[in-house]
Amino acid sequence: MSSTLSPELSALQTKIDARTAHIGIYGLGYVGLPLALRFAEVGLKVTGFDIDSAKVQQLNAGESYIERLQPAVIQRAQSHGFEATTDFSLSKEVDAIIICVPTPLNRYREPDLSYIIATIESALPHMRAGQLVSLESTTWPGTTEEVLAPRLRARGLVPGENCALVFSPEREDPGNPRYGTKDIPKVIGGCTPSCLALGKALYQRAIQTLVPVSSPRVAEMTKLLENIHRAVNIGLVNEMKIVADKMGISIHEVIEAAATKPFGFVPYKPGPGLGGHCIPIDPFYLTWKAREYGINTRFIELAGEINHYMPQWVVGKVMDALNERGKALRGSHILVMGLAYKKNIDDTRESPAVEIMDLLQDKGAEVAYSDPHVPKFPRKRNYHFDLQSVALTPARIASYDCLVLATDHDGFDYQQLVQHARLVVDTRGRLGVGRANVVAA
Repeated sequence: MSSTLSPELSALQTKIDARTAHIGIYGLGYVGLPLALRFAEVGLKVTGFDIDSAKVQQLNAGESYIERLQPAVIQRAQSHGFEATTDFSLSKEVDAIIICVPTPLNRYREPDLSYIIATIESALPHMRAGQLVSLESTTWPGTTEEVLAPRLRARGLVPGENCALVFSPEREDPGNPRYGTKDIPKVIGGCTPSCLALGKALYQRAIQTLVPVSSPRVAEMTKLLENIHRAVNIGLVNEMKIVADKMGISIHEVIEAAATKPFGFVPYKPGPGLGGHCIPIDPFYLTWKAREYGINTRFIELAGEINHYMPQWVVGKVMDALNERGKALRGSHILVMGLAYKKNIDDTRESPAVEIMDLLQDKGAEVAYSDPHVPKFPRKRNYHFDLQSVALTPARIASYDCLVLATDHDGFDYQQLVQHARLVVDTRGRLGVGRANVVAA
């Protein structure tokens, strides 16, 4: 392949083949840091870039701020040359710029690409010919070619000629021990065939299986489809849960029974709402872009509305359960069990538990939380609680007017919970039915 490449890209190919390519990971969160550590694990030099100086200091001290990534893993990566920095001028030294920054929604639930744009514009003054740029952040179809490519060209960097540009969406599943970074097949689309070839050559050093597609737009749409598929089906079971609750039927028992069908049914579990960076957000990236083509994505938006409503549904169930016991929500002491967006992890991004706490507080409740994976309430853009995780004892459990089981961590002692709690509102179906102090939500 090297004979068909420009001298700049041929030199990049040579570095990749020789395993001497220097990798830059931009954004050292739940996506970027595992990827950085994986590239370091296979012997490549990695520099991690982040605007958060506290994160950078922790990593350079051999410490970790992500629960599942132990300090020993960080220190092993350091022995292979891994280091973190806030200095974007070092972008000139890396051969690959892999962007793993957040893509949230703004207050109008529209895509916010400010982190992507800020990252590439911070790196651009220091970039050079012969580099590969890979965007991993979830976004709307067309972002790579419409937002990144023009900025590169304005700097004299033309994808396929003197630089390479690809989109390769992250597929991390925090808390799933079966699938680490290297095990999850990786979709990748390049702006040109040479871009794709170079992107594949790089990623195959760290990822076992690659799934090449014809363009970045296909790769961008693939990521959206994966998460919209989940969001829509979760919206369906959440709506079914509301209907079943009104009928006095346990939706969890229904799902268990339906799941015995050996074909045609995939069990999705309802909950207090959607969490994580992808599933609550990704549908709105597509619906926003679809309007450019005159398409209203009514089905997707309906699922989003249902899922967005679920924290309010939970708070309503708490109010009703307290009222039945002659207690007002205002002034009640409520303990939210689980702050992470799913069980057995420390990731609180877009967690419905946080919104539930906020809604309860707005209605006058005194709120606290308990989560063995989140010892202190983290910094949030839209929420602030000066709280630390409550240690659970029989006396402490009994002191609250109501417990809301928002995240069903395996580390909770559920027998102790139902034995000592005055009231538990269970949003996960973990406690079953038939207990006088347990209300399904």
